[in-house]
Amino acid sequence: MTNLSVNLNKVAMLRNARPLTIPSVVKMGEISIAAGAHGLTVHPRPDERHIRRTDVYDLAALLQQHPTIEYNIEGNPLESPFMEIIREVRPDQCTLVPDNPLQNTSDHGWNVIQDAQKLKPIIAELNELGCRVSLFMDADVEQIERVSDLGCDRIELYTEPYATAYRQGQGQESFSIYQQAAKCAQACGLGVNGGHDLNLDNLPLFKQIPNLLEVSIGHALTADALEMGFANAVKAYLKALA
Repeated sequence: MTNLSVNLNKVAMLRNARPLTIPSVVKMGEISIAAGAHGLTVHPRPDERHIRRTDVYDLAALLQQHPTIEYNIEGNPLESPFMEIIREVRPDQCTLVPDNPLQNTSDHGWNVIQDAQKLKPIIAELNELGCRVSLFMDADVEQIERVSDLGCDRIELYTEPYATAYRQGQGQESFSIYQQAAKCAQACGLGVNGGHDLNLDNLPLFKQIPNLLEVSIGHALTADALEMGFANAVKAYLKALA
């Protein structure tokens, strides 16, 4: 079964709309774990527009009580204070994402050909810290073939193009591209994760990628939770992955 890591960013964004502490990111993390989630994901950005640095530490404290639940922290290692946070928390997995601080959300994978020399020392440090390293990548075979030279463990396929194609009735064509990209990564010795705009509609097809290890889902799961409740939403996504 593909693991589900629940991304809590949108919970934090809703909380930040008011000077209050509700909804609680930690409480939603607890509910996710109780409902069967395999991991929790956060993507702290420099402006703290959703996940705050304090949230990262609070969730780390929560997960000390749940040693089998993985902690995945996403972000751009070239932007402060991301690496400071990683050094302090040492999550199970660190997913490196090339997002600009001004972007609304992540919208592309790494250009490994261009950024390899920047990434190599960062990945080496993360390996020393004991973090599994996953690189956020487009479904581009030429780029993916170069990832294994960096010392990464996995890639996370950026799935928004697949989600868009699925909405337009071209899901199978896009799925074939992603399947090829996944096979390329696996042939290079890399594990494969996926994330971005995956939902209950498009997930049953995407999960058919052989040996898909993990999906990170936040926006759609949080939207579904407004209708069915957070615990039931987590269970629905686990059922879709089963």
